Amino acid sequence: MTAKPVAQLLADLGITKTHSRPHTANDNPFSESQFKTLKYRPEFPDRFGSLEDARSFCGFFFTWYNTQHHHSALGLLTPQTVHYQRAPQVISQRQQVLTAAYLAHPERFVRHPPRPPQLPAAVWINPPALPPAMPSAGSILKRKAGSFSRSRSNAGSAAASSETSCRRICLANI
Repeated sequence: MTAKPVAQLLADLGITKTHSRPHTANDNPFSESQFKTLKYRPEFPDRFGSLEDARSFCGFFFTWYNTQHHHSALGLLTPQTVHYQRAPQVISQRQQVLTAAYLAHPERFVRHPPRPPQLPAAVWINPPALPPAMPSAGSILKRKAGSFSRSRSNAGSAAASSETSCRRICLANI
């Protein structure tokens, strides 16, 4: 087995090389995090004897990574738990244990009763673009009220003129 430069290997595999620049949408932080976990495992060898050894090791590693490794980005759940929609049951069981610990020793929890980490609502590498938001009626009224009260600032207190202008605008728009 002959070694080749990493850049050439990446090009042969059709992988675009990146430099982990912050806020760059082309980088995949999930893959990079997984690769760091792989490299820092105690059983990760300095080198593999063959391609088959590497594939065998990775087969065991990815099974462990998906079924036993608790991910901080997933509320300390495993990907398997989240994928098979068992997260609500696990979080509920954790809450029961934490409540029992709190009831047994409330002095250990200074600020508030303990809560298990929650599952994020969504995880995105590149979030979809949101359509431009239409201004709400309340924001339009606030802008009109603010401009009206600034133009009459000499006529008394700002709070009173702001309240008066809001009433006038609301009545005018009815």
